[in-house]
Amino acid sequence: MRGGPDVGAGRADRSPAGDLRDPWCDALASGWGELEGTGAPAPGVAPRSAPRQQGASAADIYLEVQRSEAFQEMRSRYRRFAFPAVAIFFTWYVAYVVTATAAPDLMARPVAGAVNVGLLAGLGQFLTTFLLTWAYARHARLRRDRAALDLRWTVFEQKRKWIKQQERHRVRSGAREQEGER
Repeated sequence: MRGGPDVGAGRADRSPAGDLRDPWCDALASGWGELEGTGAPAPGVAPRSAPRQQGASAADIYLEVQRSEAFQEMRSRYRRFAFPAVAIFFTWYVAYVVTATAAPDLMARPVAGAVNVGLLAGLGQFLTTFLLTWAYARHARLRRDRAALDLRWTVFEQKRKWIKQQERHRVRSGAREQEGER
């Protein structure tokens, strides 16, 4: 359960890279699109290269996942739904506006009592907005949410391993420095 009584507890003991107990923590997401704290924009995603090295950074983990086949499939599922849905809805909206402007007599034609074609078309805009929202939520739930969660856990596990590796490296380098001081 995500909203339990311990939500927000333990904030003081979080590592700089985020809470390792919570895969939904986005502490690292604030630097996306920047080069390692320089504030300069990062270059686009490079083509798939050699497997990730031992000393790879957290950003490399995200780039590796972004280049993965599972991520690309999830993005293509999104595009296959979103682009046609937006095109259809935008066409319907423009048709409504153009018809209301160019053919006011058509829009003023009574249907039943004080209800005319323009009023029904305007209410149809609201209806299609709610319908599109429902269809999007359903599509996301059935076609993308599971894959997104799997990717999220993959990144979480890789980040956890990377952070542990960095901590081991810091401990080793600290021990070497102490030996050098003796």
